Amino acid sequence: MPDALIVGCGYVGERLARVLPGDVRCLTRSVPSAARLSGMGFDAVACDFDAELPPAELGEIPLAYYMIPPPKDSTRDDRLRRWLASLRSSPQRIVYLSTTAVYGDAGGAEVDETTPPAPTQWRGRARLDAEAALIEHARSQGIEWVILRVPGIYGPGRLPLDRITRRLPMLREREAGPGNRIHVTDLVQACVAAGARPGAAGRVYNVGDGDHASTTTYLRMVARLAGLPEPPEVERAEAETVLTPMAWSFLTDSRRVNTRRMREELGIVPKFGRLEEGIRQSLSTESLQGP
Repeated sequence: MPDALIVGCGYVGERLARVLPGDVRCLTRSVPSAARLSGMGFDAVACDFDAELPPAELGEIPLAYYMIPPPKDSTRDDRLRRWLASLRSSPQRIVYLSTTAVYGDAGGAEVDETTPPAPTQWRGRARLDAEAALIEHARSQGIEWVILRVPGIYGPGRLPLDRITRRLPMLREREAGPGNRIHVTDLVQACVAAGARPGAAGRVYNVGDGDHASTTTYLRMVARLAGLPEPPEVERAEAETVLTPMAWSFLTDSRRVNTRRMREELGIVPKFGRLEEGIRQSLSTESLQGP
C-alpha cells in the first residue's frame, strides 16, 4: 500500500509527490500525465473523474490529498462525491485544496477562517459545496480532514507571460483591489504540514504569502522582470468588455486574506513572502529548464 495518495496530480501535486516521504500513488486525468509520473518513479494511474469510478481499495493508507477542481460552471462538486463513494476503505486523513474564492467580495477588507463564506462566483460556490461534502463524509466515517483555502498559485511555468505577450489589458492601479497568491513551493510545504501535523485535523487554513499586491502590480512586475512591455491599462468598465469572462471573474472580488493561522498552527513562513523574490525565482527556474 502507498503511504500517500494524490488525487489530481498536476502542477501542485507533482511537486508535492517529490517531497512526500514513502511511496506515493498519483491519480491523474490523462494517460500521458500518468505515463510521465510513472517515468518519475511514482505509482500513477489515469482516471476519468467524470465517469463512474470502480471501487478503490486503499487499505491502511494514512493520507490522501484531493486536488481535482469541480466541473466547470457547476456549483456542485460531483467529482469529489464520486471519488468518496468509490472508496472501499478510507484514508486516515484527507487534505482538500479549496479556494479563497469561498469568501466572495469583501470590498478589499480582511477575511480570516472565521469569516462566513459568501461566494459570488461559481468556483467559490462549488468549492464550498465540496468542503461541506468532505466534512460530512469524514465525520460519518470517523476520519480526519483538513481544508486549505488557496489563492492564486504561481511559480516556474505558471507566470502570466502569455497574457503579457498578447498585450491583454490590465486594470488601472487605482481601480485594482488587493490580491492574494502563493508560490507553489510554499503551497507544497503547507500541504506537507497539513498532512503531518496532528493538531491540523478538523481545521480550515487560509494559505497565502502575505503580499497583497494587486493583479495590476503583479502583471507589471512580471513584465518588468521578464523584460517585456507592460500591458496597457484600462478603466474597469472597459476591462469588463475586453477580457474573457474567466479573466474578468478574478477581478470582480476584492479581499485581503489573513494567513495568521497557517503561520502559527502549521508553522509555515513563506519562503517567497515577497512577490518580487518569487517571480525572480520562477523566471530563473524557467530559464534553466528551457522550453
